[in-house]
Amino acid sequence: MTDTTAEPDSSLADDAMVARLRLAGLRPTRQRVALAELLFGHGDRHVTAESLREEALAAGHSMALATIYNTLHQFKRAGLLRELAVDGTKSYFDTNLTDHSHFLHEEDGSLSDIEGGAIEVGKLPTPPDGTEISHVDVIVRVRGKAS
Repeated sequence: MTDTTAEPDSSLADDAMVARLRLAGLRPTRQRVALAELLFGHGDRHVTAESLREEALAAGHSMALATIYNTLHQFKRAGLLRELAVDGTKSYFDTNLTDHSHFLHEEDGSLSDIEGGAIEVGKLPTPPDGTEISHVDVIVRVRGKAS
């Protein structure tokens, strides 16, 4: 359903997100379309489920945190997002699917991209039988210099 109070080109954004979800094999539900617009309508970005929920609420979309987690994982399985686990306690979802690494800014917990060729990973272990290495995630922690 289209919101008739929205700006004229929001229906074009809706149509683009509906097409993107269908191309990924996902049914374009109202909630998926709303979250896709927040995720993919503003360039490459890194979000947590909690930060995306705050954005959704600010945009007038009331959704349970569990719905947001489920949707992020559906998008990941469909190949629309990458998941980065940091410290085993926090997951970030990245809309940039190219091969690249990340800076973790310790002061605020945000991530920023490191271009794909900026880090060279040397020797990798042989993966277990029947598996292959899909990618390597490198996270470089940074903080402001002490004065």
